[in-house]
Amino acid sequence: MRIDRAGTPFIVGALAPAALALVARRPRLAIPFLALAGFMAYFFRDPERTVPVGDNLVVAPADGKIMVAGPAEPGVPPPGDWQQISIFLSPLDVHVNRIPFSGTVERVEYTPGKFLPAYQAESAAQNERNELWIRRGERLVVARQLVGILARRIVCRVAPGTAVLAGDRFGLMKFGSRMDVFVPPGVAIAVKVGDRVVGGETVLARWPAGR
Repeated sequence: MRIDRAGTPFIVGALAPAALALVARRPRLAIPFLALAGFMAYFFRDPERTVPVGDNLVVAPADGKIMVAGPAEPGVPPPGDWQQISIFLSPLDVHVNRIPFSGTVERVEYTPGKFLPAYQAESAAQNERNELWIRRGERLVVARQLVGILARRIVCRVAPGTAVLAGDRFGLMKFGSRMDVFVPPGVAIAVKVGDRVVGGETVLARWPAGR
């Protein structure tokens, strides 16, 4: 299976002491480091996904569980009138992030902040985060990478002006986090709180035909 390159230092960092322990003929000392390397490879796994076809679709940018699906929480969305879809990622979920909507990256905004648990409501307004504003014509979607108590680094590999397709890989968050997606009123939300979603595959919302 493909592994995101951001995981290489963590995997190598665990394998190095395991190799030293094996060279020293102390296999028991190697076991925990081998287990850690295995977990890191699992965490940074990057499986292929089948992206649904449709230029009116907003797809999940991450694997996880839906926490919010409907009106935006007070103080959480960007300026303007938005609906909110929030996905909580456990440490066992795939953490590679994918573009939710085909268009052009209008802007990328990083905001430093706290590291509250990502499942807490106040984390959305207070934690370190990174936003992608993606536009196609009059349609605008905002995807927000949000770190949690374990995730301490955001990786974003796109820049303003980049043309993107729904399902494209664009970054990840390291070790448990949250993704927020904001869509305008009138866009039909296709998920509900408690649903499990798959990044790049699950449809989160749909624009009405002809709009």
